Amino acid sequence: MGASTGKSGGHRRMPREVRERQMLDAAVAAFARHGYQSASMDDIAEAAGVSKPLVYLYLKSKEELFMACVRREVEALVATVREGTRELEAPADRQLWSGLRAFFTHTAARPDGVTVLSRARTQGEPYAQEVFAMRARITDIVRVLLARAAQDAGCDSALAEREVAGLAHALVGAAESLAEWANTTAGEGPSAKETAATLMNFCWTGLDSLMRGERWTPSGR
Repeated sequence: MGASTGKSGGHRRMPREVRERQMLDAAVAAFARHGYQSASMDDIAEAAGVSKPLVYLYLKSKEELFMACVRREVEALVATVREGTRELEAPADRQLWSGLRAFFTHTAARPDGVTVLSRARTQGEPYAQEVFAMRARITDIVRVLLARAAQDAGCDSALAEREVAGLAHALVGAAESLAEWANTTAGEGPSAKETAATLMNFCWTGLDSLMRGERWTPSGR
């Protein structure tokens, strides 16, 4: 037999979470394609297969709808990175590699989500704060991994305190930039695994040198 249906008007009655997910899917696509100002609530409702009043009933306003989209994409991305680095007994480089691969696989699969988060950064408060908080959460995951790698390599505590935090910020910023770049290549750029390997080589080679006490210093002035 098919799925159960409601009797009201002869239409199938969907659970609220399913209906809301449809609305958010349509909204993320619209905000990514048109931007916050130009995205139409009428078009979002039509794409979701619901009436505009129902969108307002569930999510109150365009502002709340955009915030719901931002928060959903934030939580999905943070959860992906956490899951990708869950092998607590694995070496730090393997955990970082797994996390980067998960990050780029996720962003490749959800390019509209990447665009929405990028737009949120420039849309002002409170949207930008959601993205900044997400970045802080992911940076902290990376910082812990790099600090453990430095500790395992026998580095002095000064390296962990002075440089690891900065390296973690740089790595997360580079990952965001690469994800946004890949989002514009329309399938013509490197795969998620290749992008993760590029960033891993870039950061880990430098980190390995730092952990051996090899530092670049400017010559002359």
